[in-house]
Amino acid sequence: MPDKPIALTNWAGNHTYAARELHRPRSLDELRRLAAGAGSLRVLGTRHTFTDIGDARALVALDELPGAGEVVVDADASTVTVGAAVTYAQLAARLDAAGLALANMASLPHIAVVGAVGTATHGSGDALGNLATAVRAIELVTSGGEVVRIADGSPDLAGAVVHLGALGVVTRLTLAVIPAYTLCQRVYVRMEWDALEAGFDQIMGAGYSVSVFHRLGARVREVWVKSTPEESDRMELFGAAPALSQRHPVPGADPLNCTAQLGVPGPWSQRLPHFQAGFRPSAGAEIQSEWFVARQHATAALTALRQLAGTLRPLILVCELRSVAADELWLSPSHGRDSVALHFTWRRDRQAVPAACALVERALAPFAARTHWGKLFTAQAAEIAPHYPRLAEFARLRERLDPRRAFVNPWLERTLAV
Repeated sequence: MPDKPIALTNWAGNHTYAARELHRPRSLDELRRLAAGAGSLRVLGTRHTFTDIGDARALVALDELPGAGEVVVDADASTVTVGAAVTYAQLAARLDAAGLALANMASLPHIAVVGAVGTATHGSGDALGNLATAVRAIELVTSGGEVVRIADGSPDLAGAVVHLGALGVVTRLTLAVIPAYTLCQRVYVRMEWDALEAGFDQIMGAGYSVSVFHRLGARVREVWVKSTPEESDRMELFGAAPALSQRHPVPGADPLNCTAQLGVPGPWSQRLPHFQAGFRPSAGAEIQSEWFVARQHATAALTALRQLAGTLRPLILVCELRSVAADELWLSPSHGRDSVALHFTWRRDRQAVPAACALVERALAPFAARTHWGKLFTAQAAEIAPHYPRLAEFARLRERLDPRRAFVNPWLERTLAV
């Protein structure tokens, strides 16, 4: 094995990979041999994570694997099967052409479907589960070199979908699709905190998908409402007025990067994401964190965070508040409870942000907060385990599919101890 790490960082530039090998298999057999012979292996995707979750002694990129870029629509079954390298932007274009859609979509269409699903990444909407809830089948290569397909009807599916890279190399996913639909997007500005707290359920339910952006400041900065055309003509929202020009959630960033607003109708794929494919998403030089609390604790959790504003605000680029419907996926942060996600986009300060995360975690501890697996947090296995009642079953599934522990890296050991 080479003596030096490969010269590679994550998307945001806050993590440098320690891996010393990068493989690009060009056939399934080559991937199977690699998985069977690897001592420590993780998959390299679009790198939109903020820790060492995807790091190992060796990495495998799947962009040259046959079928990795395929999108296969089965309209009769209302499903689509995607290869390991397909992004949400690529998938959406194919579905749009077929008159189909996903019920939910990532805020950043730039990210790979397989990676987003594996970490239970999400959009926003009272009735929308996270992106992993669309999965109907998963295909992976285990550390024994076997190709395993787990589909609807298998008791393992709910455990395998949010896999965190611990079960094997995922090569394909099958997702549920629905008929294509049209949405409009309006941004409302200058909402008071008292109005948000008093009308929380109505505000979060004001559209198909709703995101609240703020900086723990004197008032809420923006509320982004993605609605059907019939519902998009609201002239105020609990005292907040519609913005008169295109907005970007990060103060000072170019609104050109964002999807169309001002109530202009468009396809689901051009309204559910906050950012346009092909343009820079978010701020770029940043660190992200996110915690989920049960829906009934949302306003109390916000109050606890606002008490930390003086300490946290110097590090905050923007915060986002989102709702996510409950699901039954074993390692989903919304497992068993309708949830509200408390998202932080931090300045890229590698020393100060972990300390800020620890402060947030202490403030949210009374609300049994769960973390977004792909983002930065400081909690470790002993603190995390009580919040996941199916964790022991996941550990048994991991042992069955990866008895050699080839896919167990330091992140998994300290985070889940599986």
